[in-house]
Amino acid sequence: MLRVEAGRYPHDKARRELIGELSTVSTEFRTRWAAHDVRVHHGGTKRFHHPDAGSLELTYQPLDLPLSVREAHAVTVYTAEPGSPDGDRLKLLAS
Repeated sequence: MLRVEAGRYPHDKARRELIGELSTVSTEFRTRWAAHDVRVHHGGTKRFHHPDAGSLELTYQPLDLPLSVREAHAVTVYTAEPGSPDGDRLKLLAS
């Protein structure tokens, strides 16, 4: 996502400085950054472990909410199949 945002806002000085600092202090970051491997996920499943509800596998869908040409927010919606064990555990968390 950092690479996507860097491409979207190439003149953002703070972001450029962050990338420069990370490149200086982290060989792993420098290697990954140089690979130019950009993938934006537009949904899928994620696994979580909640201390009270236990294991959860939830479907997610990010929603981009543009505020202006220069600014945007994103909301990610997580759901579980109704009546599934994951759905029941999610209901437990909502209660």
